[in-house]
Amino acid sequence: MLNDNIFLKIIDKHIPARILHEDDLCLAFHDIGPQAPVHVLIVPRKVIRTHDDLTAEDAAIIARLHLVAIQLAKQLGLEKGYRLIINCKDSGGQSVPHLHMHLLGGRPMSWPPG
Repeated sequence: MLNDNIFLKIIDKHIPARILHEDDLCLAFHDIGPQAPVHVLIVPRKVIRTHDDLTAEDAAIIARLHLVAIQLAKQLGLEKGYRLIINCKDSGGQSVPHLHMHLLGGRPMSWPPG
């Protein structure tokens, strides 16, 4: 069910998380299964199933996710660089039906990513 996912439960404070940022549009918290020394998820409060489901009305939301990523990268000492990832749908690696951005850093990133 779209409105019953782990990110919505974290947003609604039904599941605890190590929250780094919270505002009217989004929430950012440490990933519980980090893939790098720094692995933060930035999630819009609005339930948007996938990146493909964004509309023009969501422009402020997607911009905010990016601006929060910049702020957190600075706060977390990622001045040497970082990676932002948005997976889209099952074949794109999306495991939770709620748009989210991964902020990864703290080690050199290889290419291709997988």
